[in-house]
Amino acid sequence: MHPVTEPHTSGRLAVGDGHELHWQIHGNPTGKPVVVLHGGPGSGSRARATRLLDPAAYRVVLFDQRGCGRSTPHAGEPEVDLSTNTTDHLVADLELLRASLDVERWLVLGGSWGAVLGLVYAQRYPERVTGLVLAGVATGRRAETDLLTRGLGEVFPRAWQEFSDFVGAPDGDLSAAYLERLVDPDPLVHLAAADAWCAWEEAMLPQTPGSLEDVVGRDRLAFARLVAHYWAHGSWLRENEVLDGCDRLAGVPGIVVQGELDLINLVGTPWLLDRAWTAGELVVVRETAHGGSAALSEAWKAAADSFR
Repeated sequence: MHPVTEPHTSGRLAVGDGHELHWQIHGNPTGKPVVVLHGGPGSGSRARATRLLDPAAYRVVLFDQRGCGRSTPHAGEPEVDLSTNTTDHLVADLELLRASLDVERWLVLGGSWGAVLGLVYAQRYPERVTGLVLAGVATGRRAETDLLTRGLGEVFPRAWQEFSDFVGAPDGDLSAAYLERLVDPDPLVHLAAADAWCAWEEAMLPQTPGSLEDVVGRDRLAFARLVAHYWAHGSWLRENEVLDGCDRLAGVPGIVVQGELDLINLVGTPWLLDRAWTAGELVVVRETAHGGSAALSEAWKAAADSFR
């Protein structure tokens, strides 16, 4: 892996609706521009993402999406309205950030939710994207969120029963039921809901450095609120929007690095994307899950290195 780097430039960008994004730049100030899209939504950017990118070759832009990290207002504050935090807003923010940094075109790197956002951005602004380097890919389909909130109950029955029982909605939309509690102004309600939501995430996803076990306080609440907010609204996308829009990626090369044991594979996501996106390449890493393994990280780094 490449070394973790420190930013040499940072700042804030007002993007409208009272939101300000925190951004920072690492690596070579005159290198090839690359923007890193963090997961969640709501995870916030992490400096360790720079391990994937050659600091001599790349001008690396990290930023916190609306509502998380060092961006403001923070979704971990219960009074914060989430109505101006949608996929359309995040895509528009990304384009504003590109223009504000005087970047003509950039490479887009993202994992999990960051892969969804990267695909949507590239489909809407293909002329601004030199390539996509994605890992742990998803597409924001209902089949994926249904798997993650209900289908995996057959794989993790005890944890799912606790997750479902908390909101008493075994047959309803669990994301919506949780969201109702996560936006409740009573701390006893929203904090307990955040802990219950994150306990389910921790049960179904592998424990890796930087997983939810080290996300605490208002960052934990922001993560749970934002994920439930997006999932309850179909990721703010039309059903199959990403797969149906892959024709707009005909001139955008990319690599998708996917763990062979990633649970999202149960609904066929990486293979559906591979068939729809003819300019993309699917790399399957054996005996790895959604993220965090050394093998997956090395494959993701190698994919990024190939665009230098």
